[in-house]
Amino acid sequence: MRPFTGRALPDKLAPPKGAASGRRMMADRIGDILRRHVDQGAAAGVVAMVTDRNGVVWQGAAGRRDVSDPAPMTVDSVCMLHSMTKAITSVGAMRLVEEGRLALDAPIAELLPVLGEMRVLDGFDGDTPRLRPARTVMTLRHLLTHTSGLGYDNWNADLVRAAAALGANLRPTGWDDMARIPLLFDPGTRWNYGLSTDMVGQAIQAVTGQDLQSYLRAAVWEKLGMADTAYTLTPAMAARRARMHQREGDAGLRPIDIPGATTLGFMGGGGGLAGTAADYATFLRMLLRGGELGGVRLLRPETVAEMGRNQIGEVVVETMRTTFPARSNDANFFPGMAQKWGLGFLINTETTPSGRSPGSLAWAGLGNSYYWIDTTRGVAGVLLAQLFPFADARMLDLLWEFERAVYAMVD
Repeated sequence: MRPFTGRALPDKLAPPKGAASGRRMMADRIGDILRRHVDQGAAAGVVAMVTDRNGVVWQGAAGRRDVSDPAPMTVDSVCMLHSMTKAITSVGAMRLVEEGRLALDAPIAELLPVLGEMRVLDGFDGDTPRLRPARTVMTLRHLLTHTSGLGYDNWNADLVRAAAALGANLRPTGWDDMARIPLLFDPGTRWNYGLSTDMVGQAIQAVTGQDLQSYLRAAVWEKLGMADTAYTLTPAMAARRARMHQREGDAGLRPIDIPGATTLGFMGGGGGLAGTAADYATFLRMLLRGGELGGVRLLRPETVAEMGRNQIGEVVVETMRTTFPARSNDANFFPGMAQKWGLGFLINTETTPSGRSPGSLAWAGLGNSYYWIDTTRGVAGVLLAQLFPFADARMLDLLWEFERAVYAMVD
């Protein structure tokens, strides 16, 4: 049986004895859920943490950091966060909006000229992409809401096809690469998951004159005490790093090494961070509290509220159709539900089967890491794993059962 560590933290409000006992039972149940799913092959190891507005109310880990090594996964294990980076970048950008250094609705090309020159993919003539100028002007709001027209190669077959014909690098390393990438639609007219938040990171660098890690460290991590979050791992973080794994059908999990897994040196606004569940829970708690934590205010309450509102109008979040099954499955967390996007977050518009309130905020990381923020119920959770492909069915089963148990505990 794989190792397990988990415990409920002391109740701060000292509820009646019966309530406290019931809460401990529910906390034990959460630990059992993690251990059972890991034993059944959901992942090599997982870390989970639950916070309310006052502090962590549950934390635990199950399994191993590396399926080929007996060392256990622990609550302080360091994991690649992938697209969970986006929420942190979005908060960093909104601090600059509050300061008047970024504007949500100004043309982003004023800071990043290439984004104003990109052309829209308007179909194909045979195998030749048909391109035209964009009819609308891209803004920071479009970038934060993934309505810019930018895409990712993992989830858009038309983009992959066009890029091959145009000689475009869909994992750009510079502005020359970006200039060759087509937009999938006119900014503001549809939703498509892609490089948008990476461009938010570039906008942050343009207005601050700092690299993204330096800015986020000073503006977010140090203010919240997030000592275990970085693009470049410290030796102490590297010693606790969990290894990435690849699911291979019924053959189980294979540990893999991916570029940058040791140093994570690529500083992209959309991905690249490594961190711990504790650090991320601290970040979520700040948002639960309306932008303040420990007497330090990162954002005004009205800014946090705006980030959590539907920013895309009648546009809906669409199913992400995989082009790379080894890295991702098709992904739609709530099929049949109209889902919206705020300034950095997915928004569910109905109560979810796992218990999230309407208007909760969430997203995920490519390695099957997930988080949610329920401001109505005053609870947030984070679940970290290191596993490809994304939206893995076994990991999603774990996520939903974990959430249901969390809501039972807080009730």
